[in-house]
Amino acid sequence: MQLVSHDWCLSLFRSNGFRRSRVLALVVMAALWLVACTGAVPAGQPAAGTAEVGAPAAEAPAGDVEVTRENTLIYAGELSDLLTLDPAVVYEFSGIAVVGNVYETLVSFEPGQPGIKPLLAESWEIVDSGDMWTLTFALNPNATFASGNPVTAEDVVYSWGRAIDINKSPAFLLIDIAQLTKENMTAVDDQTLEVKLPKTVSPQVFLSVISFSTAAVVEKAVVEANLGADMGETWLNDHSAGSGPYVLSAWERSVQVTLDANANYWGDAPAMQRIIMQNVGELANLQALIETGDADIVQDLGPEQAAAMEGNPDLQLVKADSTLLVYVGLNVLKPPLDNVDVREAIRYAINYDDINTLLAGNGRVVQEIIPAGFLGHTGETYFTQDLEMSRSLLEQAGVAEGTEIGLLIPVGPAPGGLEWGVIASKIQSDLAQVGLVVNIQQTQQSELLNIYRAQDGEMVLINWGPDFPDPDGNVTPFTNYEAQSIAWRNGWDDPDIAELGKQAALEQDTDARTQLYAQLEERVAHEGPYVMLYQPSRTYGVRNNVTGFLYDPADTPSITFANISKE
Repeated sequence: MQLVSHDWCLSLFRSNGFRRSRVLALVVMAALWLVACTGAVPAGQPAAGTAEVGAPAAEAPAGDVEVTRENTLIYAGELSDLLTLDPAVVYEFSGIAVVGNVYETLVSFEPGQPGIKPLLAESWEIVDSGDMWTLTFALNPNATFASGNPVTAEDVVYSWGRAIDINKSPAFLLIDIAQLTKENMTAVDDQTLEVKLPKTVSPQVFLSVISFSTAAVVEKAVVEANLGADMGETWLNDHSAGSGPYVLSAWERSVQVTLDANANYWGDAPAMQRIIMQNVGELANLQALIETGDADIVQDLGPEQAAAMEGNPDLQLVKADSTLLVYVGLNVLKPPLDNVDVREAIRYAINYDDINTLLAGNGRVVQEIIPAGFLGHTGETYFTQDLEMSRSLLEQAGVAEGTEIGLLIPVGPAPGGLEWGVIASKIQSDLAQVGLVVNIQQTQQSELLNIYRAQDGEMVLINWGPDFPDPDGNVTPFTNYEAQSIAWRNGWDDPDIAELGKQAALEQDTDARTQLYAQLEERVAHEGPYVMLYQPSRTYGVRNNVTGFLYDPADTPSITFANISKE
């Protein structure tokens, strides 16, 4: 085994609670997959009936491609955060990974490379129009949807306007950060889109924002034909209307997502005809799947699993840098967390050195809201465990010994390969030393997110990753209450700090911008509702016959399945 570092229907797996004792039986059963589940990839389908919508679809390529185990990629990991597959609504890591392989945006990032690259837009121009910026995009005339119909500027206007109208979690990226309005988007002709932005928005930040999944382009005619009572949200959970290399075949809730190759894809055809993304929440099960070959790639192995796989000639471990941050949100709407001294006491009670030891090299302690590797990250250590300071702050706040606080955590492994329960138990033990009783409640991540987004949690242990590779991708969610993202979920509204974040986002001088973020980081560390714990690295198990795998946190899907093949 080598260590690499860089910046089928499978109903047999429907229970993610199987144990090693069942692996041999599963290997035997897997042989049935080729007989029972092999089929042909449907040509140019996002959903039944779409050929009747809009212009006639282009003819499907001659001859369907047979799906075999050799051209099927099985990807397993903790995917319980899946809530939606509508690109206008999705804001969870697993959902973004799916959407990023089914839909496309105007611009994107080259995996492993800095800088914006063309995708659906082949070029763009930025012009200073006095009180506004004018951005003109020329769409690639070859771009088509899975239906075979061309991608037009009107589809872009519709897609972005729809996201604004639905106004769910990710909409703040378009509404607040990009300050985009429906009135300022114009389809000049089929291949030309004009966007006007106020001078309070950086055009470069805008380009980064529209690389994210919420700016993905859907086929207007297909979605409009299936709007229902919720603007098509329900329909898009089981169908797709994109232009990406894959189409959505099926989503079995809490079990798996199946993607099939888009037979009408306008780019290079993907080698893998089917992608099966399985929700497997236990580290031992992930290890068993990759060792037996019942999965081709598994995500977020822990240190114990990685060590056990040493010397396996069929596998490699791919260790990837991550921009995720694992943290505890402290809801200031829930006493005693409304008291800044109590929040500070909790931060001083945590033993961060112990957390670093638990990570065993799969991450590092980071106490900032901007991850390492981004402009504005200072590397400061604001807190080390100081139990005397913590007790003094609690006494000053009038918090009695034995005060109970709830801690909501997900099931399964956290980024970095630690079980969420292990991290929670560590926090519980540390806070017990200063007289606080932490009641741990563990639930599926999808349910946790529903509670968190409703401002109903007390303490919530969770992770976050920036939506685009700029410090403002984290600063606005963590500091701006009006964005209705992380600050809102924790009930924390500090207009002064939010304004400092806005000022830093617009600052063009790099040194001045860096200084502004340093001021902001220190204030959030001490005044905000967060206990920032660590920035993980991610360890993937990959079968040796898999090539082209790359984890890139700057790219929207993080993993581009179309780049993967098997030898």
